[in-house]
Amino acid sequence: MSILFSENNLVLIDHIHFISKIYEGVSYNKQEKSNYTLIGKLFSIKNSKQNGNKKRPRECSQIIEEASRVKQMYNDLYEKIPIEIKQNIRDKYNLLETSLVRDLSRKYFECTLFDHKGLNGGNNSDGPLCCKVKDDYFLIPPRARFLCGCVKEQCQKLKTNKYDIVIADPPWWNKYIRRLKGANDKMSYSMMYNEDIASIPLKDLLSKNSLIAIWCTNALSNINAVKNIIFPEWGVEYVTTWYWLKVNIDLTPLCEFSAGCKKQPYERVIIGKVGEVRNIPCDLLLASVPSALHSHKPPLLDLLTPCMDVKEVKILELFARYLLPNTTSVGYEPLKWQHISLYEER
Repeated sequence: MSILFSENNLVLIDHIHFISKIYEGVSYNKQEKSNYTLIGKLFSIKNSKQNGNKKRPRECSQIIEEASRVKQMYNDLYEKIPIEIKQNIRDKYNLLETSLVRDLSRKYFECTLFDHKGLNGGNNSDGPLCCKVKDDYFLIPPRARFLCGCVKEQCQKLKTNKYDIVIADPPWWNKYIRRLKGANDKMSYSMMYNEDIASIPLKDLLSKNSLIAIWCTNALSNINAVKNIIFPEWGVEYVTTWYWLKVNIDLTPLCEFSAGCKKQPYERVIIGKVGEVRNIPCDLLLASVPSALHSHKPPLLDLLTPCMDVKEVKILELFARYLLPNTTSVGYEPLKWQHISLYEER
């Protein structure tokens, strides 16, 4: 389980603990097994006292109200978290200075550039495996499948399947990534317009009762596109919005809450459904120390799977950069954060 603390709609999760449980007893062959976890230094995120960007804020009543609400939820969560959990997080991840963590992240990003387009594979066993793919070794979770390539094309190949949970982390078009691409093409990804995301043939892949979670930026244009363009095209009904609050090892936000359209210490997960899905938490705040790896989102399975009233939940992740158990992962880089260099033996 990734959940360290939970009360009502307030949750604290530990990404690295979730990963550690997945990779207990990794098989190299029939005789050898090892326990692995992500390198802890990647989560050594400390208070850098940054206050967002320096642009003149564009006032937006919707964002001001939302930021105020999320801030109050955080204050409630922080007060309720037991002191021993706070101390444990601080001790566990106080491993490296934040400036060096950024250098470490950059190094791993650049050394895990793989061309796996057209490659499909998976692990049908009930235990994790360490497998050689081309010339490199990767950890593969139990009952995981991956398809490497254009998400739209790979979804066409899955059209005979039905999924109960779909998680998507689209490469939203934004100016920062556009500038980054101009500076260093290796350090970015192919962005997509809202209409392109809506055109992904997901509608036919959803089961009668299904839950959809889509990571979204704080840009109002993208938020509105999910609710008014993407979800309707997929046949999905909007339900609620969850907020992922990024905190440092002292469990304080990575930056201040902004009163305008500036950087916020949180991202959102927009939740939708098809059919009858009950007991979906509303306005959930999930806090965690983020991974320093680019676009390495925290796991949502422990929050989503309890909502589904089926014996074996079938899960699909779009635009994946790492693999999850019992999940089919689709994208250009589903093996990126599975490379053995990112893990250490326990």
